Amino acid sequence: MKIALILGSSQKDKNPLLEKCLKEVAVPLGNEVFNFGVFENENFEMSYIQTAFCISMLLESGAVDFAVTGCSSGQGMMLACNSLPGILCGYVENLSDAYLFGRINGGNAISYPLGLNFGWAAEINLKAVFSALFSDPFCTGYPKEDSSRKIRDTVQLKKFNSLVKKTLVEILPLVDDEFLKGIFCRKNVHDFIIENGKNYSVVSSIKKRFCELK
Repeated sequence: MKIALILGSSQKDKNPLLEKCLKEVAVPLGNEVFNFGVFENENFEMSYIQTAFCISMLLESGAVDFAVTGCSSGQGMMLACNSLPGILCGYVENLSDAYLFGRINGGNAISYPLGLNFGWAAEINLKAVFSALFSDPFCTGYPKEDSSRKIRDTVQLKKFNSLVKKTLVEILPLVDDEFLKGIFCRKNVHDFIIENGKNYSVVSSIKKRFCELK
């Protein structure tokens, strides 16, 4: 999988630790990790809602397969992500959350609490979470005796998630210019999507909207 790590400005001091833990666990399992910041030396402001929109663009375009993110509580980012196209985001606080989310729900993003109970030795829980999440294939069901029902329900959930949401192509022209300017200043996200996006209609819509705001 191509895994994106991306945070809002308020949590940028946590970025190096998350990148380190994520790479130590995910890369040996055959995944690629791409860190989009916000980095500590960047001085622009990026809200959790704008960050969630970046995640939607990365996933909907097919530039990445999965996103790791978070906010102070983890809840706001999870809600923002689940309001946007192409994202099925789980709130993940511990290894059992991570394991069950991967095996049962099979979503494509997690939001981790980076303020609550996040302090000394936080990397121990982070590594356990990432290991539980990525160590086994997604959507295999749990427990085994209920796996067929769990898989069937997950397929249905994903269908509803796509049915009830507009596509990114539909909503991009409707999004406020000032909101998008804050997103497009994150040039590494935009450039990565243009170079790696597989969904041509989404990539074209992002390029068009970017040019309009220049």
